[in-house]
Amino acid sequence: MKENDFLFDNLTQDIVKSILETIPGELTIINKDDEVIGWNKHSTRIFRRPVVAMGANFRDCHPEESLSRVEKIVNDMKNGKMNRARFWIDMRINEKGERHKILIEFYALRDINGNYLGCMEYDMDIEDIIKITGEKRLMDE
Repeated sequence: MKENDFLFDNLTQDIVKSILETIPGELTIINKDDEVIGWNKHSTRIFRRPVVAMGANFRDCHPEESLSRVEKIVNDMKNGKMNRARFWIDMRINEKGERHKILIEFYALRDINGNYLGCMEYDMDIEDIIKITGEKRLMDE
């Protein structure tokens, strides 16, 4: 194996899809032209997206109050000024009105030469994680 070979080259499409649906967070991917080209966990998302959002400009998928900040993040990633942005919000997540801490991360997607390919948004409900105390060892009940 050469240094430039990728360890994921042997993954089948079924395995990749399974990984994307199994990870504990939501992914949304936009391409270099700002178009939404995919997302996982369609039926159980925190930030639900209608199927018609596929192929739409990401600007049409964000609320007005956060749009200027998301645009700045994407533009900074395109211009090479930033590769990651991380923030969190408290959000009502169910009919009971329970508030959960939601982690939101944006990652620049780049090819092997550093060229911008698009952006990945990763969202995760971390309410249970922030309550962890002590330790739990492997195989502990």
